[in-house]
Amino acid sequence: MPASSMLKFKRLVNAPPAEAFRAFVHATALRDWLCNAAQTDPRPGGRLFLWWDDGYAVAGAFTKFEPGKRLAFGWNAVQEPGPMTVQVTFTEKKGGAEVAVTHGGLGAGAKWKSTRQSLERNWPQSLENLGSCLEAGVDLRFARRPRLGIFIGEFNPQIAQQLGVPVKTGVRLEGTAEGSGARAAGLLKDDVLVSLNGRKLAGLESFGAALQGLQAGDKPTVVFYRGAQKQTAPLELSRFPIPELPASGAELAAMVRKLQAEVAAAMAQAVAGLTEAQAERRPAENEWSAKEIIAHFILTERDYQSWAADMLNDRAVNDDLEMRPNVNQRVGALVKRLGNVAALREELARAQAETADLLEALPEGFVRNRKHLYRRLAQWALEVTPGHWQEEHAGQMQRTAETAKR
Repeated sequence: MPASSMLKFKRLVNAPPAEAFRAFVHATALRDWLCNAAQTDPRPGGRLFLWWDDGYAVAGAFTKFEPGKRLAFGWNAVQEPGPMTVQVTFTEKKGGAEVAVTHGGLGAGAKWKSTRQSLERNWPQSLENLGSCLEAGVDLRFARRPRLGIFIGEFNPQIAQQLGVPVKTGVRLEGTAEGSGARAAGLLKDDVLVSLNGRKLAGLESFGAALQGLQAGDKPTVVFYRGAQKQTAPLELSRFPIPELPASGAELAAMVRKLQAEVAAAMAQAVAGLTEAQAERRPAENEWSAKEIIAHFILTERDYQSWAADMLNDRAVNDDLEMRPNVNQRVGALVKRLGNVAALREELARAQAETADLLEALPEGFVRNRKHLYRRLAQWALEVTPGHWQEEHAGQMQRTAETAKR
């Protein structure tokens, strides 16, 4: 194959060659660093399909498949002038893996120019993201999303007149977030943003175009009105916070037990004094009773455990529990079986304990080498479940109890 028809890229990642190899053939891992959706049949001759949010899609088959050493597959995309190939080798080096990618089959001439430029731009970024995925479980495509750090309020001609702003379209601020670039730029409540990065702002939806091509750390110019005075300022785009992962399953389990106890205590307080009949009463036709809310959290714990089991079995997984704990028939069946509030709370306590024990028993190799999966488990247990209670069900439980007592 002529050298001009190939592009070569290398990256040293701090992970065993076997894990780097897996990241090229496992559907969940591929989604976490390379594309937005993937299907694979990881074996010699097996098919693979890769898809990106912009509609770009690749189909191919594995033509070489030597686990931990090398692989090759076809790269056939309808958006490209012709079919291409990808070969990857994995070499142990400096305690990690050197990943060498050869993207071949490129043609000559003007019709291949954009393809070549796109590959020269995207492969280095993707390999950098591969390293981040393997080493920290962080997808840089999301970690580097620009964060404005603003809270948006209503804006219309009447409000513009009240504020003395000489424009009728724009984005009015309700405030700025602590530690954000917006606050550092001096933006204040009732400032009306009219332009960002040279793009006009006319509502929340206009930020997409204004932020296109930007990432955290960039400093676009923001134009805004403070009353009748037009001002400009550089606005540094901050990063979304990426929490540190607990160092071990045992550390994660200890943190989870503390949060579980807080949720259980709040739940107990909410149902205190309710009769069994009151705890079964729904405040409205499409709302759960107090018993059903507890059942929902039992099912969440169970499904989380199954989700974790799929990860430990190295199956492809989605990013969430797919609303399975929300199925009304399933919630109702659990309430019917357990019957009373005390039994439901005891079952929840058992399910929570099982979850924490499972996390404590996570294999050290999983925690160390499968960080893209470990981060999913940690984030769900530390943020999603307790946040789900605080942001949605705590208030719902209180309203349900108050309505039932009345």
